[in-house]
Amino acid sequence: MEFRAKRDEFLAALYWTQGIVERRNTMPILSNVLLECRSGGIYVTATDLEVGFRGKVEGEMVGEGTATANAKKLYEIVREAPADTLQLKRLENEWVEVKSGKSVFKIVGLEAREFPQFPEFGGEKLASIPATVVREMVERTIFAVSTDETRYNLNGVFIEELRDGKARMVATDGHRLAMIEKSVGALGLSKGVILPRKGLGELRRLVEGAEDGLVSLGFKENMALVTKDNMELFMRLIEGDFPDYTKVIPKENPYVAKIDQDEFLHALRRVSILSSERYKGIKIDFKSGKVLVSASNPDLGEAVEEIEVEYDGKALSVGFNARYLLDVLAVLGAGGEVDVLLKDEVSPSIVRKGGDEEYLYVVMPMRL
Repeated sequence: MEFRAKRDEFLAALYWTQGIVERRNTMPILSNVLLECRSGGIYVTATDLEVGFRGKVEGEMVGEGTATANAKKLYEIVREAPADTLQLKRLENEWVEVKSGKSVFKIVGLEAREFPQFPEFGGEKLASIPATVVREMVERTIFAVSTDETRYNLNGVFIEELRDGKARMVATDGHRLAMIEKSVGALGLSKGVILPRKGLGELRRLVEGAEDGLVSLGFKENMALVTKDNMELFMRLIEGDFPDYTKVIPKENPYVAKIDQDEFLHALRRVSILSSERYKGIKIDFKSGKVLVSASNPDLGEAVEEIEVEYDGKALSVGFNARYLLDVLAVLGAGGEVDVLLKDEVSPSIVRKGGDEEYLYVVMPMRL
């Protein structure tokens, strides 16, 4: 195996492998990237068996073959390489030689045959979705995924296909729930599946900053595949059943408070400074024409802030975890109003962006 490539292009491909490679060394080969030169081109692959990435690199292929090298060290070497062009070659002892200008590096490699096989998606139909839609769907749900490893079926985002080419993504950690619906075309899903948090985190990186372009998404058995430009991302679906989230969504919350989003966000940030470090408990008093956001901590002090709102329901005093509210306000997009739909002090509340019927956030109250 031997090829030449532009440093920046090769570095870009290696960059996407850094969040995926296995660092705990349960299997040494998972700390490496697979370098392939074959008829289709030059490829860089990384996997931790749950999430994988393969990127195609434009370059000149001198000799076909495969090799592996430590992903972190290869990335650092290429990043610091002095010349614009690199030459990589597999040596007889599985080492990999990297030449750039007058610099020569030789990295210890492992047998390429030990590297896990990348799943092949042959004739599977992939749905083409605008990158901005994918980014919005992931960003507005991933923050609500449970981090409790014992509840593995909540460690990802549930996605199901609806009618009329729409798809719904749902995430919950038992204290809050985020749900979004978007038109994405036919996904070929007969039933809903759970996408893992790590895979979605890599997908979010992949579409970050993308204002145009398409992402292709498809499913095969227990795998999901995403392609964008010359990059492929696969993730192993989480086994198990996602809970019936429809039972959590309140059917009737008759009282609606319309609050300026930026004002609400900054008030929560300020008041939560004096809330408990662990639970971030704050109290919101909903009264005619205004809400009072307050926090009281015997060890730190107390804070209260008043916001003028549009509200004519009955007076309610509800406790919330401020972080749960701050998280959703941060992903709704700046400006405009948010609607907080309430029933009473002990029932779940709903937060929506004013005028947005595609997104719904449910948050449980807390006792203070």
